[in-house]
Amino acid sequence: MAQKFTAREPAAASVLCEDDRARVTRYDFAPGAETGWHVHHMPYVVVPLTDCEFLIESASGVTRVTQKAGAAYSRDRGVEHNVVNGGEAPMAFIEIEIKPIA
Repeated sequence: MAQKFTAREPAAASVLCEDDRARVTRYDFAPGAETGWHVHHMPYVVVPLTDCEFLIESASGVTRVTQKAGAAYSRDRGVEHNVVNGGEAPMAFIEIEIKPIA
């Protein structure tokens, strides 16, 4: 019997600001919503607007990460993953992608 997968709702992404130095995007997730698999081509910083229960899917597996509202973390470019709201409440964060200096 073929295994069935339930499609996840996509997170809502809204670009708040973009110039030659950075792109700032707000992501809003219903419980269970996801970004979809993607690769970061620039270094980036994430600032949660709400407490977040992340499920991070990557080639190495699934990791659960809890972040409090206002906490920030950064990652280098090249990260490939899917971010899922693994909690029972809506969650939101700001992602700041840092563009290379021309």
